[in-house]
Amino acid sequence: MAVEKPITDRQRSLAELTSNEAFTQRHIGPDAAAQHSMLSELGLNSIDELMTQTVPESIYLKDALTMDEGKTEQQALAYLKELADQNTVNRSYIGTGYYHTYTPNVILRNILENPGWYTAYTPYQPEISQGRLEMLLNFQQMVMDLTGMEIANASLLDEATAAAEAMTLCRRSNRSKHQAFFVADDVHPQTIDVIKTRADYLGIPVVVGNPETELDNVEVFGVQLQYPGTYGDIANIEKLVAKAKAQKAMVSVATDLLALMLLKSPGELGADVVIGSSQRFGVPMGFGGPHAAFLAASEKLKRSVPGRIIGVSKDSRGNQALRMAMQTREQHIRREKATSNICTAQALLANMAAAYAIYHGPEGLKMIAERVHRSTSIVQHALTAAGFETNETYFDTLTVKVGDKQETIYQRALESGCNLRLVSTDRLGLSLDETTTAEDIADLFRAFTEKELNTAELDAAITGGKATGIADDQRRSDAVLTHPTFNSYHSETDMLRYLKRLENKDYSLTHGMIPLGSCTMKLNATAQMIPVTWNGFANVHPFAPKDQVRGYETMIRELGDALVEITGYDNISMQPNSGAQGEYAGLLAIRNYQQANDEGHRNICLIPSSAHGTNPASASMLDMKVVIVACDENGNVDVDDLRAKAEKHADHLSALMVTYPSTHGVFEEQIREVCQIVHDNGGQVYMDGANMNAQVGVSKPGDIGSDVSHLNLHKTFAIPHGGGGPGMGPIGVKAHLAPYLPNHVVSPLKGDNEGIGAVAAAQHGSAAILPISWMYCVLLGKEGLRQSTEMAILNANYMTEKLSAHYPVLYRGRNNKVAHECIVDIRPIKEESGISEEDIAKRLMDYGFHAPTMSFPVAGTLMIEPTESESKHELDRFIEAMTAIREEIRKVQDGEWPLDNNPLVNAPHTMVDLASAEWDRPYSREEAVFPSQATRASKYWPTVNRVDNVYGDRHFICSCPSIETYQD
Repeated sequence: MAVEKPITDRQRSLAELTSNEAFTQRHIGPDAAAQHSMLSELGLNSIDELMTQTVPESIYLKDALTMDEGKTEQQALAYLKELADQNTVNRSYIGTGYYHTYTPNVILRNILENPGWYTAYTPYQPEISQGRLEMLLNFQQMVMDLTGMEIANASLLDEATAAAEAMTLCRRSNRSKHQAFFVADDVHPQTIDVIKTRADYLGIPVVVGNPETELDNVEVFGVQLQYPGTYGDIANIEKLVAKAKAQKAMVSVATDLLALMLLKSPGELGADVVIGSSQRFGVPMGFGGPHAAFLAASEKLKRSVPGRIIGVSKDSRGNQALRMAMQTREQHIRREKATSNICTAQALLANMAAAYAIYHGPEGLKMIAERVHRSTSIVQHALTAAGFETNETYFDTLTVKVGDKQETIYQRALESGCNLRLVSTDRLGLSLDETTTAEDIADLFRAFTEKELNTAELDAAITGGKATGIADDQRRSDAVLTHPTFNSYHSETDMLRYLKRLENKDYSLTHGMIPLGSCTMKLNATAQMIPVTWNGFANVHPFAPKDQVRGYETMIRELGDALVEITGYDNISMQPNSGAQGEYAGLLAIRNYQQANDEGHRNICLIPSSAHGTNPASASMLDMKVVIVACDENGNVDVDDLRAKAEKHADHLSALMVTYPSTHGVFEEQIREVCQIVHDNGGQVYMDGANMNAQVGVSKPGDIGSDVSHLNLHKTFAIPHGGGGPGMGPIGVKAHLAPYLPNHVVSPLKGDNEGIGAVAAAQHGSAAILPISWMYCVLLGKEGLRQSTEMAILNANYMTEKLSAHYPVLYRGRNNKVAHECIVDIRPIKEESGISEEDIAKRLMDYGFHAPTMSFPVAGTLMIEPTESESKHELDRFIEAMTAIREEIRKVQDGEWPLDNNPLVNAPHTMVDLASAEWDRPYSREEAVFPSQATRASKYWPTVNRVDNVYGDRHFICSCPSIETYQD
């Protein structure tokens, strides 16, 4: 009797599937038949058998998460739309660094909503990242031009944290013996809040005051100014800089890029560092982010600038090629000696801001700036004529003295759909932007006076027919944005083609698998991305009245509740806007908790030798002394070494930072004992959430013994990496740490954490991308979340098993299993053949793949993570490529190909190689560029040959090359 072949999930009608199954089957790559095949390769009969063999019994969840079943895409979007519609999108005049803006549709559709841009990873492999590298170079050039500085980085997280970075940059770059940092009292209040938080454990006294009258009375190593100020005034920056430098203090200036189209640059006025936000260059407010901050500096500071700098180098053929400059690529590679823990930036948003500047060009930007300033001048003259007192110098912001009419005017503005800024008991603020119309101005005037305004008559009445908020001696006279890139793409056709040309140079998830270990490059489902640009989420000011953001608050609360259930913690803070910021916030909570319990002397942080570099960097930023804990030969934390060091430092032990599953890609059996040892010696446990993709629904860090974790929403919870950012790193804490979660001075958060400072500019960090993770959790539901973890583990073990026939696998856990990633050891192969892990990484590009994580956490290795979203077909394609590369290495070993001339050391190969008139290589062109059947069917072409990093380090150039260089 014939046995009927079972029907797979893929063969079932979607109508037969539950809502959860429908989305889960789209999110998870392998179908039921593929899963059965992979399990057979592992000698297993079921997923349950795999999980019991892989996950330690002591932490393995037997019961399902207490969450709802997954919803369909239609159900989830309909409910989320209801929440978005609960937000009131008023015309916002609150300012403080956040403005309404028009995102040109060509940029909206072709960058922000385009997976070719938002699913790419950080440009660690420059040969397949030339498009976004060029746009980030444009961003740096834009910032340098407008700020008048000699160098700029490729973005930071937000303006407030950029100011904190500027403070520490000044401290380490200034040989002054002075210990204090002066902050002008007209710096944005959220910036002051973050500066104070960062300064606390660094032992930096922060003095806030009027620099005109108080700067002479204090001795400081640095000064933070705002230009224009938060209340609108344009201070005499040149005079203040001279006053600061008279006492050998360095000066950081926070500024507005649009204002700098009209104002003299801070560089011209003597600033050492210039920071700010590029948000108003076409990036929606999004309830606070994500937005690309910037930091520009003088040439002498170039090797101390935090974050990433894109530099110009050349490839192996001598052609121009871009890369991340080595000296600033990652500050945290210095580990406990780091000056910053900055890891990700805001690449996607920096690309948008640069594209906005390119699309409008210098003339268009100046026209926008003049229109904003003229509108502000009309309002200022009208209110002055009506008897109100305002600041006399301004660009776009007015502070109006209204006396006892504040509440009446404020409410009248609300009734007309306008949000004003409550400055003090008798003053109101308003900031105009590029979206402000004549009707808006009339509404504002009516709110203040209850009278109608004839804008035409008032406009004509302004002296000389021009705006008067900027004095002639403050106006900019030098040319900016003169590079041809900013003067060539002003029609939509030209801009569209330029953006597409750059997109085509980059490798993203639209091309194939990005198997980066520890980075979790999974599917970012289209349905999850849709809400990001909805009006109810995109155009809300972070400091809008609470009753206008009920939908946002509900969505954030629901996401927080889901994360609490998933992690086993008691509270969540959404404020940290990157994984590294989450580390910082988590350690800060521990330190504040210990300080409140008279244990502020606890400053020892134990960190395993395998830890990510941001761990010791974050600890260093909180003035903690890092003590390294050894790992055993299997890659696990050496428990005996941990116990010895915990006991040795028991009187001063603050915390252990441990990643789980380990950075080596295994579930450590003794994790509960590890946590208990630390607790027994008076410390707290910080569990790095980088590898949470192997835990969701399977184990809970809060139940294992951890006190706090950050969650990389841009990894485990499907926020896309954006070519190098945005990211989100909310932290979960046990109840005893909840009172020490970050709060916010402008928009206080409910809870017991009153008086705790902010770690980011906005109260909920980059809130506009939180709907992505909300959708992820709601679509998958309790079963889908667990299945995703199970499939990530199955895919990783299948790949490990297949690759182990050709490459040594460095670490395995119980029953010879790995977690969600594996590390293949290239060192023995290199010793035998001379071929390095970098050669293999570059050759994979010829096969149509992004390289795995290279030389982390162990030098000379490749760390591979397939995620749950890749199909068996794609896994097999990668395995075939790695197998073929191993055979190519053998040809080098056997002498068939010389070590200095073979497909690996010459990789990647480009169309230029294919078309070369001469070919002096012992392998064919076909072997070079079409090494597999898959590449013949669909070929991704790297646009440059291997980039020369040494040349780039020796010739440090971070500005746009001349147009002749591009033409050459």
